[in-house]
Amino acid sequence: MNAAWLTVLQRDLLQAFRRRSDVATTVFFFLIVSSLFPLGMNPESETLSLIAPGVLWVAALLAGMLSLTRLFATDFADGSLEQMLLAPQPLTLMVLAKILAHWLVCGLPVVLLAPIIGLQYALPYEALQILMLSLLLGTPALSLIGAIGAALTLGVRGSGLLVALLVLPLYIPVLIFGAGAVAASQHGMSAQAHLSLLAACSLLALVLAPLATAAALRISVE
Repeated sequence: MNAAWLTVLQRDLLQAFRRRSDVATTVFFFLIVSSLFPLGMNPESETLSLIAPGVLWVAALLAGMLSLTRLFATDFADGSLEQMLLAPQPLTLMVLAKILAHWLVCGLPVVLLAPIIGLQYALPYEALQILMLSLLLGTPALSLIGAIGAALTLGVRGSGLLVALLVLPLYIPVLIFGAGAVAASQHGMSAQAHLSLLAACSLLALVLAPLATAAALRISVE
């Protein structure tokens, strides 16, 4: 079981490495969107730091959505998904490996780049730390929830728009808690409550999302 899980993870990471342009699209989208806002806004540091939490979190959310349609599409096209459904290993573990690969490729670069982009918004050092921690806790939930939408729209024409309509309402609590953690730090308040709620969202998604995604994949394939 562990060998199969690692095989799926390594396979998805290798495919992502071969399609470096897809990974670069996600990273550059985050960089471009978050970097253009300071150019179009009031250049005062107070204004920039005020909008920074929401802008950076929305940019991270939209960047992660760009690659959701490709999460299962390749496996569906080449028949690998049917083999996963027929394998003796639990499908939920295979799905979890694919979601982890998606987060490592699309979520982790955003987490690492966010503090650097945050310097453009004149965020203080403590706020940069909270920003990175909130993204580290919250972006796994985005990948887990997004996998459900990707599985439900698998093989459907115009799946990109449908995925957005399905998962965006579910992203709202993660967005609110993530941006709220950074804003609370900026105002001298404790961000622990927001970070705890973010961690709770990710843990809840970790338990429920693989099960829901596996069920949606079975429905889509049938």
